[in-house]
Parts: sequence; structure tokens; C-alpha cells
Amino acid sequence: MEQPHATSLLNGKNVLITGGSKGIGKAIADAFAAKGANVFIVARKESDLQKAAKELFNTFSSVVVHYAVADLSVKENVDILATLLQQKQFEVDILVNNAGSYVPGNVTDEPEGNLENMIATNLYSAYYLTRALLSDLIKNKGHVFNICSIASLKAYPGGGSYSVSKYAMKGFSDNLRQELLSQYVKVTGVYPGAVLTHSWGDYDNSDNRIMLAADVA
Repeated sequence: MEQPHATSLLNGKNVLITGGSKGIGKAIADAFAAKGANVFIVARKESDLQKAAKELFNTFSSVVVHYAVADLSVKENVDILATLLQQKQFEVDILVNNAGSYVPGNVTDEPEGNLENMIATNLYSAYYLTRALLSDLIKNKGHVFNICSIASLKAYPGGGSYSVSKYAMKGFSDNLRQELLSQYVKVTGVYPGAVLTHSWGDYDNSDNRIMLAADVA
């Protein structure tokens, strides 16, 4: 059973991680819990959340672990989550906006509705939740991490609406950083390339061409 480092500056801090049940989000939750932070993970699928929360608690038994099922692309669900956080007295110090989805395509021929879906999942979820938690973040001089993508920086064939949404996420991060500077709230954009998650299926990564989720964490 792994215990957090006694001198960690994160001991007792409260971290909320969206898309936190697997992949990059789960690896980030592990990394924060290992440093003594309490974690609250949010995702759409309850079974994945239950499994992740159980693993976190069993490995880092000295930290508090919460989870909630929510589709954060819907503003009403963000409001419900914010109320739940208040009920559990989980005052957020660090917010990790990691929830997102990837559907390959091109602007010229991708399915109708792809842009709306990508923007809702990859941008609106972060925008709504950050706004909902601003009072906590400002009070605690907190830190917002937005998990963007290399697709936020450079267009490529097949990126389509996914890349458009990630460019928007970078714009959100840049603007938020400037707006919160005087409030001593830090805003960090993270721009990983390809990361080996479940979406890669049985891809052979024996040559370590693709990063692991733990690398990003």
C-alpha cells in the first residue's frame, strides 16, 4: 500500500479531475494522490469510476477519494456537480480539465454534427466547470490545468473538428490565464502528442513510439 510523501506541498489539497476514470485522467489522479492530495474524479460511466475510485483508495488509503457520474458538456450537469461538491465540502484547490473525446475526420467531409459534439465535449465542459468553481479557485489561489493537445498548436490532415476544438481550448486557456493573473490563480495548458490509451486498442508500442498516460501525469 503506497503512502504519500510526508513533505509534499500537495498534502491535503483537493483536486478535481474530469475524465478521471481511465487513461490520462486516471494517471493524473494517481500522481496527485501519491503526493497526498485528495481527489474527486468525474466521468460519464459509473462502472469505470467505481473501479478507478476503488484502485485509488486501496493504493492511497490516507487520501480522500470521491467520484461523480456526469456529462459535463451539459451545463445543467455542471451545476449539479457544483452543488454536490458543496454538499461534500470539497473545496477545490486544483482543477484538471481533462474530459474530452476524439473523432477523426476532415472539415470538408466529416459527419454532420461532429463539430458540435467536439466543441461541447472538449471545450464547453472545461468552460462551464471552470466558471462554476471560480470562487474556490480564487479563494485558494488555485491552479487550473487544461489538457489540450499538440492538435491545439498545429493542424494536420484528419484532425477536423477535433483540432478546431483543441485550438479553442488553447484560446480558452490563454484568456483565462490573463484574466486570473491578478487573482493569483495559475492556468497551465498541457499539450501532449499521441498517448497510448484504450482508444489505441491492441496497438504494439514495444518501440515506445507513443507516450504513456503516466508520462503526461
